[in-house]
Amino acid sequence: MLHSVVNYIILALNAFSVLILLFGVGKAAIDFFKNELRHEDRMETSKKNNYVKIYLGSYILLSLEVLIASDIIETILNPSVEDVLILAGIVVIRTAISYFLGKEIESTEI
Repeated sequence: MLHSVVNYIILALNAFSVLILLFGVGKAAIDFFKNELRHEDRMETSKKNNYVKIYLGSYILLSLEVLIASDIIETILNPSVEDVLILAGIVVIRTAISYFLGKEIESTEI
């Protein structure tokens, strides 16, 4: 019983992560096309597109964090050595992506 409830929670977290990502991509796409279709100078458009980049990056980071939480819960449910090693690899990869994406967001000028 508890096992199936936790599986539904994991599924819900994974679905939530995808929704976060899709929402961020949709909003970023709308803002990007608004910026490109306006007749402003290149410098102003570039600044606005940097904002869109930061905005999208924050959604990607949030989505990754939710996926990491889901993976941790799943590994707690199935604590085999192989699952723990797979989780460790996933967390390292996602943490590296999050770190470098965060650095990219910090370095982007608005």
